[in-house]
Amino acid sequence: MSTATAKRHKYRIGKMTFLDYTLLVVLIILSLMILIPFINVIAISFASQKEYADNPMMLFPKHPTLDAYKALFNDGRILTGFWNTLKILVVGLPLSLFLTSTMAYGLSRDKFPGKKIIFFLVLFTMIFNGGIVPLYLVMKSIHLTSTLWSVILVGSFSAFNMILMMNYFQGLPDSLMESARLDGAGEWRILFSIVLPLAAPIMATITLFYGVAFWNGWYDAMIFLRKADMLPLQNVLRTIIVESSTNVSNASSVDALNKTGFSTGMKMASVFVSMVPIMCFFPLLQKHFAKGVLTGAIKT
Repeated sequence: MSTATAKRHKYRIGKMTFLDYTLLVVLIILSLMILIPFINVIAISFASQKEYADNPMMLFPKHPTLDAYKALFNDGRILTGFWNTLKILVVGLPLSLFLTSTMAYGLSRDKFPGKKIIFFLVLFTMIFNGGIVPLYLVMKSIHLTSTLWSVILVGSFSAFNMILMMNYFQGLPDSLMESARLDGAGEWRILFSIVLPLAAPIMATITLFYGVAFWNGWYDAMIFLRKADMLPLQNVLRTIIVESSTNVSNASSVDALNKTGFSTGMKMASVFVSMVPIMCFFPLLQKHFAKGVLTGAIKT
């Protein structure tokens, strides 16, 4: 047995090496660092104000209650926020995928006219941004302020997502497209019948990116929307939490404090409510996510 082989067996414990166990311990610690705060958020959302004051770092409430969720959902604005966010997703997500996939396919073809100039202009926007004032003036000039279309169009295209998809398309065999062209297929037919079915990993990845961005978006709505009944979920939750915190700070007695509600519990409940849809959505795309990011990030 060679010296190198003897050293490897020296640190081997069963079927795992000493390094394997070390990495396992590190990964467990990192996982707990993520899970414990998450469990704490859920526990506080189900805890009473007194129990939270006694033990802010609780993991399991002794006397769970739904008071924070009742106070949150008793405000009709949260249902309006869900509905507005759903409308933004239903319209914005297909539009974003269409714009991103069509531009990515065009720039992935070597014979596309003006490819280098267009790609440079797209890349330029990742480095230099015109700012919110010119964007607002553009939206105002086309009369889209105070409408959901302003929020949808602002978030409908991402240069980073387009580059990921373009790199993925460049990795597909050119022979497939050439064979389709010989059979008389046009570029649109090639894109929708050949390229996109083969690009399920990157499509799932980009769908997740855009979906999370639309769901968590609040800044664009704060800038462009003025009517309360048009605000998406994140802005509504922010308004409810700010109002609850203000009422708690203005309470002058324990009874008044109880009537205003449990501010921290409402904050944690709002965090949990806003995370649940994404948590349900992510597992459906998880098997494609890693492959799509890895392949799209590598320039072929």
